Order: sequence, then C-alpha cells, then structure tokens
Amino acid sequence: MRRVSRIAVAGVATAALAVTVSACGSSSSESTTSSSSGGTSKGIGLAYDVGGKGDQSFNDAAYAGFTKAEKDFGVSGRDVEPQDGESDADKTQRLETLARAGYNPVIGVGFAYAPAVKEAAAKFPKISFGIIDDDKTKADNVADMVFHEEQSSYLAGVTAALTTKSNTVGFVGGVDVPLIHKFEAGFEQGVKDTKKGVTVKSQYLTQTAQQGGFSSPDKGEAAADGQIEAGADVIYAAAGLSGQGVIKSAAAHKVWAIGVDSDQYNQAALAKYKPYILTSALKNVAGAVYDLSKSVIKDKKPLSGEIRGSLSNGAVGLADSNPTFKNNAALQAALKKAEAGIKDGSIKVKTS
Repeated sequence: MRRVSRIAVAGVATAALAVTVSACGSSSSESTTSSSSGGTSKGIGLAYDVGGKGDQSFNDAAYAGFTKAEKDFGVSGRDVEPQDGESDADKTQRLETLARAGYNPVIGVGFAYAPAVKEAAAKFPKISFGIIDDDKTKADNVADMVFHEEQSSYLAGVTAALTTKSNTVGFVGGVDVPLIHKFEAGFEQGVKDTKKGVTVKSQYLTQTAQQGGFSSPDKGEAAADGQIEAGADVIYAAAGLSGQGVIKSAAAHKVWAIGVDSDQYNQAALAKYKPYILTSALKNVAGAVYDLSKSVIKDKKPLSGEIRGSLSNGAVGLADSNPTFKNNAALQAALKKAEAGIKDGSIKVKTS
C-alpha cells in the first residue's frame, strides 16, 4: 500500500517534536511576502479544531503542513488554539484577527469553522481562507479542503476483518456527526465485504463537540475498554485527541488499534503504545494546508472552491510503518485489490 504523501506521513514527526511551542499560538519573525490576494502577507494563519495541537492526529497533521510551508516559503506564521466552550462568534473573531494582522492564507481546521470562515471571508475579500472538512462555504476567496474519508476507512475495515481472531471488531467515533459517519460507514462496509460473520461494534462518545467527543482521552479509553470486554480485538478510532485513549486501552489489553488522520505508529507521544498500532487511516491534511499556502504565497494563484482528496489522487490511504502490517503479504494483496476496486468504481463505498 502507498502512503498518502511524504508531507502527511513524514511531516507529522515534525509536528510531534514541536508540540512544546506555546499552546496559545506561535508566531515566527515578522517577515512578509507579496500576495496577489491583498498586498503583503505576514505568513500563514492557522486556527486549530477541538483538541488542539498535540492531539497526534488531525490538528498535528495541519501543523505539519503549516511548519513545512513556513520553512519552504520563508514566511512567518501564527497558529492559534481553540478555547473550551467557545461560540461561532469566538471562532469568527479568531479568524478576523489573523486576517486583520495580515496573515494570508487564514485556515480553519475542522468543519466547526464553517460559519466563521463564511463570515470572515465576506469581510476580508482580499484574503484567502481555507477550511478543512467542510464543502458548504462557497466564495471566491475560500478553499473547501475535503476528503473521501470513507475510502481509507474501507481499507481499515479490510484490515480489521483479516486481522481479527475473535470475529468482533470495534469503531469509536468522537462525535455523532455526518463527517464521522463517513468513517464508520466505510469501515463497516470494508469489514462486511471482506469476511462474513464479523461483528462491528460502534460507539460515539458524544452528540456534540462541545461535550468533549474529540478532546477526551478518558472517554475514548472507557469506550474501548467496553468494546474489548465485549470481545473486540481490533478497534478503529475516528475521535481526534480522544483516540489516544482508545490506543491506550488497546495496548493495555494487548489488542490492535487502528489510528486516524496521522501515522500514529510514528508519533513520539504514542511511542509506548506503538506495538499495538497496526496502521492508521490517513488523510493528507498536511498537504492541504501546504498546497493552499503555496498557491497564495509562492504561486500567486490562490486555490478556491472544492478541493477533494481521494485514493485516486493519493490524498487518503493507510500508513504502512508497522512491519507487522507491511509484511503481511495476504493482507497487502487484499488491500491492493480493494484499492483498485474503489479507484475503478467496482466498489462503491458508502458515506452513511
């Protein structure tokens, strides 16, 4: 299996090493670069989703693309953490503050930024905005950076079905929302298409992000404990920071975990659990952040509209860092066949 990209996989190691940067947002030197979107650009503005930097998953993937773009394009940047219980107005103010300060592009990490990006983009038409995981914000100065998460999740399901010995596997979703339904749907379909008789136990940690579904490792651990007690020996988590608790539980019970968004096998903060992280369902959030930054700062042709990552363009897939996964010839053959089927359309992966 092919990894999503060098940025998405290798770049996350940089993110893990840089987690010690101020949790309130970092900024580099005040160098500027010209930008076709509005005079000069102070660099890249990045606003994190729930869970923030250090989640070893979704947000850290964005940070990896952010830091690589800073280095490659010789600009500064500022990355800003979310606050507990914040409103859409708080998110809007955060984006507008970055735009007003001269950062360009300004990127909201996560679908929760949709209302804020829409409002801020209307007020700052010369600034390019990006949003990860939302395709509903339509404006000439907005890039909707989205992914076929169901496709990589299908491959995770194939992996789980061919790895389980108990014929019971688990899915832990952070929040019960349509985005996470895509992960669940693809995973369950991959399991069912691969091996009959395997039970998939699914659980969502919360109904809303404000309840901590993406930011509570203890909730993830408790959910995984329950699934393992019920017989699951492979668990796939799409739960942001909460997924660390799922991985911790899997390691404690000596069963397999499948990570998400970043290659969690290679995350320094999860090193003690890595023997039990079989693979991770990746999506190239790092590449999305990097590409939008490049289009604004270097190419002077800002990306806009829907930009969707898939297996076909290499923006989703499975990490192969764990030798147990990579060297399983039968599993790799099955994954290669499944990937080909998704690409040619003979396998149509569900999104709900």
